Amino acid sequence: MDLSKVTLDIFTKLEQKWLSPRKTRILSIDGGGTTAIVAGASILHLEDQIRLQTGDPHAQISDFFDIVAGTGIGGILAALLVADDGSGKPMFTARDAVRRSRRYSAGSMDRALEAAFRREDGKVLTMKDTCKPLLVPCYDLRSSAPFVFSRAGASESPSFDFELWKVCRATSATPSLFKPVNVVSVDGKTSCLAVDGGLVMNNPSAAAVTHVLHNKRDFPSVNGVDDLLVLSLGNGSSSSLGGKLRRNGDCSTSCVVDIVTDGVSDTVDQMLGNAFCWNRTDYVRIQVSGLTRGGEGIVGPRKTAEELLKERGVETAPFGGKRLLSETNGERIESFVQRLVASGKSTSLPPSPCKESAVNPLADGR
Repeated sequence: MDLSKVTLDIFTKLEQKWLSPRKTRILSIDGGGTTAIVAGASILHLEDQIRLQTGDPHAQISDFFDIVAGTGIGGILAALLVADDGSGKPMFTARDAVRRSRRYSAGSMDRALEAAFRREDGKVLTMKDTCKPLLVPCYDLRSSAPFVFSRAGASESPSFDFELWKVCRATSATPSLFKPVNVVSVDGKTSCLAVDGGLVMNNPSAAAVTHVLHNKRDFPSVNGVDDLLVLSLGNGSSSSLGGKLRRNGDCSTSCVVDIVTDGVSDTVDQMLGNAFCWNRTDYVRIQVSGLTRGGEGIVGPRKTAEELLKERGVETAPFGGKRLLSETNGERIESFVQRLVASGKSTSLPPSPCKESAVNPLADGR
């Protein structure tokens, strides 16, 4: 027997078992509401825990995730977390991102977003100017189809590169608050008439997962969900069951929209829960139960960020339904950060042009 071949086989198997590539880490942030109190509280706790567990007071969320996706106000948060300051580092900390995301009103939104995504040297950031891959969906009224802005698409062609502030404006163009916005690529060849991405993709986790699975250029080591680690941040449900019914038992149009939005988000959670059923700790969904629409957004004025994190977590059961966990939402985030820190910082992959796209067509805006 050839001992060198036996030795090679042994070390190959050991490498496959113990030295397999690090899992690709995905952060997904739901849309919903105008204050983003649930996602905001989760993001602040996430970055605080990263700094605490690494011992690095300057560590940031983008250091430990390989791709970030977001819809609506979650899309604004996602873009703020990965906007590149010109040196490959994020322009904003989690605290800065949450503070800026809560400033916007119908009258000031355009000005505030444009200022946020303009560097000190005057450069207006585009989808290519992110320190990590970014996915942000909207709905295109012209094509009557979802349109997903992505750094992969922007790297492939200027026709799929868009100014970041306009991308955020597109994904958060809630019909009841804002008019549809016309978004044009940097070369003027591609455009969409955008409304809120939450109408079709309020929970962008599935889009992020499929994007990573199909994007072999940026994620060559990913072959299936076993290679992924996903943190999905919800923003609470749009309304309570009682608020969905009129006194005569009918549902209003706005309540039907709320039901659809919540249903789509929960369906995505159900699908991913099933996909990760053999590796349940690789998919963590932070969602707050029992929320009702109050006068200050999706969460009533009595709820605070601290109270949301202290609520026991809710997990989707493999065959439907929900189950209450023993861990709180804050504790689940802390456990997730332990895994992030143990696997080390993610490698920054600068956008690079490619002649032949290997990404998911939906996830690069086509």
